[in-house]
Amino acid sequence: MDYIAASVRDSIAVKEEILADKIFLGKIEEVANLCTARLQAGNRILLAGNGGSAADAQHLAAEFVSRFMYDRPGLASMSFTTDTSMLTAIGNDYGYEYVFERQLEANARPGDVFIGLSTSGNSKNVLRAILRCRELGVHSVGLTGSGGEIRQQCEYSLAVPSASTPRIQESHILVGHIICGLVEQNIFPKNAG
Repeated sequence: MDYIAASVRDSIAVKEEILADKIFLGKIEEVANLCTARLQAGNRILLAGNGGSAADAQHLAAEFVSRFMYDRPGLASMSFTTDTSMLTAIGNDYGYEYVFERQLEANARPGDVFIGLSTSGNSKNVLRAILRCRELGVHSVGLTGSGGEIRQQCEYSLAVPSASTPRIQESHILVGHIICGLVEQNIFPKNAG
């Protein structure tokens, strides 16, 4: 029971720190507004990450494409973590650090938004994709923890104030859900009546 209670308390503490940080909250809104504007202009939201962050990238892409809080038309989004043939071909032919950059080169259009998830902030394949965004005219968002190079290299940094992988991942889903909810409301306002 002590471990369970401590885990819940730790998770709440990170979220309370986010809640108290008005700058961080403003950045979340800024990213949601960016995603809204780019989707309305015909662009897409592209996501990638490794391990648990790969699952989170897929999760968030599904929220955009399917639905989040209510039924509405799908929003253009894709995760670069879902195609095992693509991942293994690029990994084998070029190296694992290129698996997201190559997909970005092939699929991204100027004005798209790339969201790279990395709890360490140092995932080489996510960092390479973020650096490539500049050349491709793609907006880059880094969802990280409190450390790492990605925070300095992306256009929009959403750095969770923690070094604990589970607490960072829990907060990435919270932040991603908030962004999905805001985008959904912005593009398809739900009739209050």
